[in-house]
Amino acid sequence: MTSTDQGAEVVSAPIRDAATVVLARDTADGIEVFLQRRVKQMAFAGGMTVFPGGGVDKRDAGAHVAWTGPDAQWWAEQFNAGAELAQALVCAAVRETFEECGVLLATTADGAFADPGALAEDRQRLVEKSLSFAEFLTGRGLTLRADLLSPLAHWITPVNEKRRYDTRFFLAAMPEGQKADAETTEAEVARWVNARVAIDSWADGKHFLMPPTWAQLHYVSGFATVAELLAAERTVECILPDTTPGAGLAGLGFPGSDEYFRILGDQTPPDITL
Repeated sequence: MTSTDQGAEVVSAPIRDAATVVLARDTADGIEVFLQRRVKQMAFAGGMTVFPGGGVDKRDAGAHVAWTGPDAQWWAEQFNAGAELAQALVCAAVRETFEECGVLLATTADGAFADPGALAEDRQRLVEKSLSFAEFLTGRGLTLRADLLSPLAHWITPVNEKRRYDTRFFLAAMPEGQKADAETTEAEVARWVNARVAIDSWADGKHFLMPPTWAQLHYVSGFATVAELLAAERTVECILPDTTPGAGLAGLGFPGSDEYFRILGDQTPPDITL
């Protein structure tokens, strides 16, 4: 629970575990990331520019999944979670990337990337939740490639929000031979954007970034190549922004908040494109 400045107690909303993936690729002008502007009708972060991501499916937590890379216990240690939740988080990261932009971090028995285009029906069933990700992998004989993901950050939605998420951010290099698309009903615009350009466009009022998205873009923009970004040592610490009752967005406190609000100025979420 939290308290208002009048002393009245306010019950905070329940928290749902979620995973978000910063998909990155190299260009001559620096690192690009795949961003989406969510449709305004979305109950959470409508109209905002975000990375692909979404809630955990608890069906994946204890399921048997063919897996290459760091095991669930390793991920649990990185993200301060139990092993079953860590498995579900990694599954959610890979599943949401597939659902929202068609990129699949899973390989066949011979180590080749699966053809996402041939799995359109499965992709739709995953979106509809009539198929769990663990069932999808098993049914298609696919191995989840946890070795293609890196832990990046951990943010929890402030206590004053109506919808709250405990979100772990993952980093992944765009696999060769695959294509990120915009075939999701959750986004109005989806495309690759240079990390620094995305921040500058936000500063110019061309789109809107929530603090966690801004923080990841700020971090990514400090590297010249994806290889350097992936190789960097990171310690993931949980960030739960402080809140000032009645102050709205401007009342949030988090690492880098002074710079965020200095650049933000008097902007409010605009009705414009990426």
